[in-house]
Amino acid sequence: MENEHTGSRRNHWTFLTNHARVLIAIARDPGIRLRDIAASCDLTERTVQAIVTDLETDGYLTRTRDGRRNRYAIAPGARFRHPAEAGREIAGLLTYLAGPLGATTAPPGPEGADGVPDRRALPLL
Repeated sequence: MENEHTGSRRNHWTFLTNHARVLIAIARDPGIRLRDIAASCDLTERTVQAIVTDLETDGYLTRTRDGRRNRYAIAPGARFRHPAEAGREIAGLLTYLAGPLGATTAPPGPEGADGVPDRRALPLL
């Protein structure tokens, strides 16, 4: 039996959690439907619904009814939960990955004039 540390699953890890992916999708489009988030994040709608509930319960976003749909707003000043990043706002990460909060399009990638990613675009910490 394979576990998370052996076999093919070992090669499929990612940097971002599902909660981060859902929050990024909402930052890109505050009026996005749960089914669209699920499709873009490769999750089930039920999982996305639970994640949105977690994010709302913990104060990362608010949900308001807009006709038959929900509209989401990310809480200004929301901070990372892990002690390693405690005190840092999530807005910087969301802006980098999703563009300005509430924008409906993703920002252009860090590419040079030739369309090739510019390795100098991100400073190493």
